[in-house]
Amino acid sequence: MTDETATWQMVEYEGFEIHVAPMPKDPPNEANPSVTSATTASRYTYVGYVCHPGADPTIPGHAVPFHADGEESFAGRDEALYEAVHVGRSIVDGTHPDLTVLPLVTGGV
Repeated sequence: MTDETATWQMVEYEGFEIHVAPMPKDPPNEANPSVTSATTASRYTYVGYVCHPGADPTIPGHAVPFHADGEESFAGRDEALYEAVHVGRSIVDGTHPDLTVLPLVTGGV
């Protein structure tokens, strides 16, 4: 599953929108569906972005994208969704160690 086909959900928080999409960590390979084990297939990850309401995230500088770190995975879709929203809130709150909404605020977007 790619970012384009993911099921996106949106949460409003402190004047921003947090868009997140939980997805299977290793979806079955179409050419060989047996490649993925049942254990691996049940693991989830996420992608997301933070933006101002109505902003176009495809325009550079209009969103702050984020994703699960490297090998990080979650036992289920709901767990991945919860963590993704938590990370998005930390970006808005300014407590995330690497990402911030400051460019969105100072850039006038």
